[in-house]
Amino acid sequence: MRWRRIARQVGRSVAVWAVSTATMLVLAGLLPDFRLQSADGDNVTTIALAAACGAGAFGILSAVVWPLLVRLLLLVPALVLGLLVFFLNGSLLLLALRVNPSGRGEAAPETAVIVAAVMSAVASATGGALAVRDDEAYRRRLHRLATRGRRAHPPCPTAPGLVCVQLDGVGHDVLTNAVREGLMPTVARWLASGGPTHQEPAHQEPTHRLTPWRTDWSSQTGASQLGILHGSNFDVPAFRWYEKDRGEVMVCNRPTSAAELQRRAALRTRDDGLLAVDGASRGNLFSGGAGEQALVLSIATRRRGRDNRSRAGYFAYFSDPANAVRTALSFVAEVAREIGQSTRARLGRQRPRVGRGGLYPLVRAFATVVERDVVVAAVMGDMLAGRTAVYADLVAYDEVAHHSGPHGRDAEQVLRRLDRCLALLERVAEHAPRPYRIVVLSDHGQSPGETFRARYGLTLGDLVRAGCGLPVPRRAEQTHSGAEARAAVRAALRRPVEEKGEHHRPARRREPVVLASGNLGLISFPDVPHRMTKEEIDARHPALLTTLANHPGIGFLLVRSERHGGVVLGAHGAEIPLDRLDEEPGPLARFGSGAADAVRRTHSFPHTADIMVNSAYDPADGEVLAFEEQIGSHGGLGGAQSRPFLLSPVDLTPPAADGTEPVGAERIHRILRRWLDELNGPQVPLTPAAEEEEEGAEEERAA
Repeated sequence: MRWRRIARQVGRSVAVWAVSTATMLVLAGLLPDFRLQSADGDNVTTIALAAACGAGAFGILSAVVWPLLVRLLLLVPALVLGLLVFFLNGSLLLLALRVNPSGRGEAAPETAVIVAAVMSAVASATGGALAVRDDEAYRRRLHRLATRGRRAHPPCPTAPGLVCVQLDGVGHDVLTNAVREGLMPTVARWLASGGPTHQEPAHQEPTHRLTPWRTDWSSQTGASQLGILHGSNFDVPAFRWYEKDRGEVMVCNRPTSAAELQRRAALRTRDDGLLAVDGASRGNLFSGGAGEQALVLSIATRRRGRDNRSRAGYFAYFSDPANAVRTALSFVAEVAREIGQSTRARLGRQRPRVGRGGLYPLVRAFATVVERDVVVAAVMGDMLAGRTAVYADLVAYDEVAHHSGPHGRDAEQVLRRLDRCLALLERVAEHAPRPYRIVVLSDHGQSPGETFRARYGLTLGDLVRAGCGLPVPRRAEQTHSGAEARAAVRAALRRPVEEKGEHHRPARRREPVVLASGNLGLISFPDVPHRMTKEEIDARHPALLTTLANHPGIGFLLVRSERHGGVVLGAHGAEIPLDRLDEEPGPLARFGSGAADAVRRTHSFPHTADIMVNSAYDPADGEVLAFEEQIGSHGGLGGAQSRPFLLSPVDLTPPAADGTEPVGAERIHRILRRWLDELNGPQVPLTPAAEEEEEGAEEERAA
C-alpha cells in the first residue's frame, strides 16, 4: 500500500513536470523576450531538454525556496506581500534559468513575471486535477498546506467537531432570497429547498435548519461577535463610542479597542471564550480564547511571538506559490471588476450611490479575495488537523453591500462565491480525521437606504451643532465608514487603525463629540464627567433635543431622565419613560416588538452616550438613513440589519425549544456552547444554574 502511494505521487510529479515543460515551450514560442535556445539556434531535442531542465529547476525552487522567502517576508505587510507575489515568482524563474543545467534560456524581467505566473497556475491546476481523483492525496496536500510548521497533535478524537462560518452582514431575508433565486445551491441543498435552477429528488431530507435571530440595539460585528465568542457584549453600545472616564473613543475594529473589549468580556464572564479548548479563530475581531489564531484583530498590535500567531495564516497560505499566484490574479481581477461596476453605476446615475474611488477597490479586493482565501485555507487546515471548534468570519458580502447595496448585483455575485466556499469546506469535511458539523451564521444583516447627508445635505454632526447654536460648515463633510474590511487591511499593513479626532478629547471641551455607527448616532459632552440627564441638556442647549427629535430623518432619541430614569423622545413632543414602552411604544412602534427591550438594555450600560440617536425607518420598504457613507448599513434598529440567521445541522438540538427566535448575541453563545456539549467537546458548557443566573442578571440589567 505504501509503495502504491509513492508510485502515484511520483506519477503525479512527472505529469506536472511534463505539463510545465510543455507550457514553457509554448510560452517561449509566443513571447519574443523569452528564449530557450542559443543565438545560433538549436534542434528540437535540445530546446525540449532546456525546457524540461528549466521547468524542473523552477519547480524545485518553488517548493524549497518559496516557503523560506514567504517566512522572511512575514515582516512585510500582508497586502504588500500579495502585490509582491508576481515579482518574487518572476525572480525565481530567472534564477531557474540561470542554474539551468542545459546552459540555455533567458528572459526579460517583465516577461519572467508573466511566464512564472502562467507556469504556477498551470502546475497548480494540473496537480489539483490529478489529486482530486485520489482522496487521500487531496487530504494530505491540504493538510500540509495549512498545518506546515505546526506542532504534532495528539490522536484525534472520534467525537464530531464544530465549524462555525460567519457570513458577515448576510441577513436572514437575503439568504432566503439567494436560495430561492439559485445563487447559493449548496445552502439550498442543505435545506432541501430548490430554486429556479435547482432540483432535488423528492425523497431528499434537509440536513440543516434555518433560524432567524434578533440582534441587540447595536447590530454590528463588534457587539455580535464579542457576545457570540465571549458570552458577553455588555457595555458595547455601538460600533464606536466615547468613554468619558478614559477620555477616549472606543472603535470595535481598532486593534487596541478590540483587545480591551475582549479583556472586559473575559473578566465579566470569568471565562476565556467559546474556543478556549482546542479551538481556532480565523479572520475575527476577537479570539474567542482560541489557541490557534489567524487574522484576529484583537492581537494584531502585539509583537509576534508564541502567543501571537495572527499573521501565521498568511504564511500557511502564501507558502504555496500556486496559491499565491492564483490569489494575486484574482486580486487584480477583483480590482478591475470593482472599477467597472462603479463606473457603470456612476454613468447610469444609480441612486442611492456613494463614492467608491480612492483605495476602496483595493480594500474590496482584499476582503473578497485575500481574506477569503486565507481564512478558508486556514479552516480547511483546522478540519484536517481535527480541531474541536473553529470559528471563522468571511467579510466579503458586508464590504461590498455597504457600497453597492445589500440587494445589488455586485452583492449577489459575492454570495455565489461564498456558497462555493461552503461547498469546499463540506468536501474537506469528508476527508477530515473526525466528523464535523458545519454551522453557518451571520452577525447582523444590512438595511438599504440613502445616507442622511445625501437626503438632507448635512451630517448628524452638523445638525447637532445647529441645535447647540454652534457654527455649521457650509459644506458637509463625509462621515468615515467603519466597514470591518478596512480595519483588516490596515492591520495587515501594520498601520494603526485610528480615525481623525477619535483618540483624544476635542480641542474645545464644551463642543459635543458626535459619532456614527451605521444608522445609530451617539452624542457625548466630554467636559461633563457623568452621563447627562435630559434636564441638564435642556438647561445647557435648550433647542438641541427638540431639533433632533423633530427632524424627519430621526426616528427616536434615548436620554437619561432625573424623573423617570430614562426616556425615549420622538417627534411632536413624544416623551415616554422606559418602563412604559411596552404599553405605549410611541416612536418605537415601527421598529418592532423587541425594540423596547433592546433600548432598555443599552440604557443600563455605563458608557451609553448622553444622547443616543436612531435614524428614521420606513417599514414599507425597509429603508433607513445611514449617518455614515453607506447605502447598505447596520448598527442600529430598523429593518433587516437586526435579523441575521443561524443555519444549523438538524442532528443538533433546535436553537430554541419553543421555536421562538433567539434574541441577542449572548443567547447565540449559549446555543453554541450547548451544541459543543452535545458533540462531546472538551469545552465546559454553562450549567443550568449558571444559565438561569445569567438570564436573571440580564433581566435585572434590562429592568
